[in-house]
Amino acid sequence: MEEYTTDAIRNIALVGHGSSGKTTLVEAMLFLSKAISRRGKVDEGSATTDFDQEETRRQISLSMAMAPLEWKQTKLNLIDTPGYTDFVGEVRSGLRVCELAAVVLDAAAGVEIGSELVWGYADDESLPRAVIVNKMDRENADFDKTLAQLGEVFDAHFLPLLLPIGSQSDFRGVVNVLERKAYLSAESKSSEVPAEMVDQVDELYAQVVEAAVEADEELMMKYFDDEEITAEEIANGLRVVIGNGDWVPVLASAGGTEDMVGLGAFLDLLVSIVPSPAGRTFEARGATGTEELAVSDASPLAALIFKTMADPYVGKISYFKIFGGQLAAGDTVYDATTEESERFTQLYLTRGNEQIAVDVLHAGDIGAVTKVEDAMTGDTLCSKNHTLLLRGPLFAEPLFSVAISPMSKADTAKMGTTLTRMCEEDPTLKWRQDPTTRETILSGMGDAHVATAVRRMMSRFKVGLESKTPKVPYKETVTAAATSQYRHKKQSGGAGQFAEVHVRVEPTRRDSGFDYVWEVYGGHISTSFRPSIEKGVKQVLTQGILVGFPIVDVRCAVTDGKEHPVDSKDIAFQIAGREAFKEAFREAHPVLLEPVYLYTITVPGEYAGSVMSDLNTRRGRVQGMTQEGSKVVITAEAPLAEMQAYATSLRALTQARGLYAMTYVRYDVVPSHLAQSVIARIKATEG
Repeated sequence: MEEYTTDAIRNIALVGHGSSGKTTLVEAMLFLSKAISRRGKVDEGSATTDFDQEETRRQISLSMAMAPLEWKQTKLNLIDTPGYTDFVGEVRSGLRVCELAAVVLDAAAGVEIGSELVWGYADDESLPRAVIVNKMDRENADFDKTLAQLGEVFDAHFLPLLLPIGSQSDFRGVVNVLERKAYLSAESKSSEVPAEMVDQVDELYAQVVEAAVEADEELMMKYFDDEEITAEEIANGLRVVIGNGDWVPVLASAGGTEDMVGLGAFLDLLVSIVPSPAGRTFEARGATGTEELAVSDASPLAALIFKTMADPYVGKISYFKIFGGQLAAGDTVYDATTEESERFTQLYLTRGNEQIAVDVLHAGDIGAVTKVEDAMTGDTLCSKNHTLLLRGPLFAEPLFSVAISPMSKADTAKMGTTLTRMCEEDPTLKWRQDPTTRETILSGMGDAHVATAVRRMMSRFKVGLESKTPKVPYKETVTAAATSQYRHKKQSGGAGQFAEVHVRVEPTRRDSGFDYVWEVYGGHISTSFRPSIEKGVKQVLTQGILVGFPIVDVRCAVTDGKEHPVDSKDIAFQIAGREAFKEAFREAHPVLLEPVYLYTITVPGEYAGSVMSDLNTRRGRVQGMTQEGSKVVITAEAPLAEMQAYATSLRALTQARGLYAMTYVRYDVVPSHLAQSVIARIKATEG
């Protein structure tokens, strides 16, 4: 691939609902541009950007993938992103490093939930957008209906620039409104606009010119003076107003057709109207505060690692975008996040899983480097003499968890390292050891997300894993005061053991932990045995008494006891203290505590009633409800035990239109009518 400067680069993320045809469209563009010699297919597992084993098995995109191509002396960095909502982290990564979000719609299905979600993500990044009405050859495809629906759903000015000629089985080409020419083949060979479309095209052309002249006062004056405005001037003006987000171009396509009709005109238009990184600015935090810098080779070096991949053979692959400066093979860069220097022996472009070595990359371009082991997603690469920090992609906190365990001792040794590598690759995955349940917990955005991660670990890293629903991290406490005494006496020839301990157990305020009090007076027990009794009691705190969960928020007061001048020793008082505490605990009205979280749930207004009803069945307590546009935001407290699979349930309740976040609040007592069944179930499970 040739070397491209900033003004000849276009970074475009294809986003949208699942099965809208993003991967197939990218494959067709790669083939037409001769970036690949054979056109792969998703359903055959041969698509360039669906190269992961899980993607070929499921026949859907699960990861973001790069697909650079060359067209008309311009480099298009296409970013193919997943459409399934669980893999939102991949979409967020792609949007962080592009200049345009191309929202791909199925011409038969129109605006779907995935389209609405990615539109919001593009809003978060303040990105300009284009809409691609794809699959125009599909049964029930309707360009005009989809265009009308766009106006109803989104608050934006839409500008049709590539119109379909016919639709469904009659789809036979496209019309470029900017040129007022028709294209009836894959190549960029034009013909006259069909007679029945001339009036429509002329009307839209006038609208296009009006939009383009908004970008420049000189163009505006030429327009009002009825002077001729060239196609190049119109394209330049459109690039500005599209880049500013004032207008959203709409393009028709049918990337899945065998003859790729109109695809050359489609690529021509992308080159003409998509903003380049040149002339854009970026913000970075420097030594003296926030700096606003131009995306230019002349700016200080600033490159963002927006994705990492863990390859068992190649090692770590780090994908980066250069916001400022340029990089060459052999350069040494400074990671401002880890504060370590790294030498890039070789730079690559990646096309799917293909690595293309390059000597230099300019500002605005996207590349990759291997074996930079300490670098993570979100790190900034810069010059040590001018350190800068860029904002990383916006990732959501994981919502769905499973408990995973190794299948063998060999798997035990590899599990922790493999989990760490997977979470480095996908920051929306997180893992931890739960100290309460003593389980290894893997969390992600949904059941499919986590299941895919587990399968990848098993296939890619050969680690045998089992997964199940995590235990709820219950805790145990008491609700009343009780006393008990225990005498430990052991005599078996030789030195014996003797200790007698009297204790009082009582509740303390919530989240106060454990309080140990010494109330022995008169020397009945030597103070030297005080830590021995405490040690015995603390053994019970971690093991629990009801069903084996940690004991919290209790006070244990040692009130009296006895000792023997010869037989009393440390181990005797440990045992006596432990058993006395157990007996008192059982008499102090013990209860189970369960974690309670605050859930902030955002749903379209029509689903609010169903969500509220469902929360009531989960012992949820609604705290409030507010209206935000067409959405309703519900805040509710609910026990974790009732909400472990809520990500899946909310998706079903709202046709995948609902979102939520959760925050830990406190531990509450499990209602008595439920506690016994919980205890019985746990005891039965643990045998």
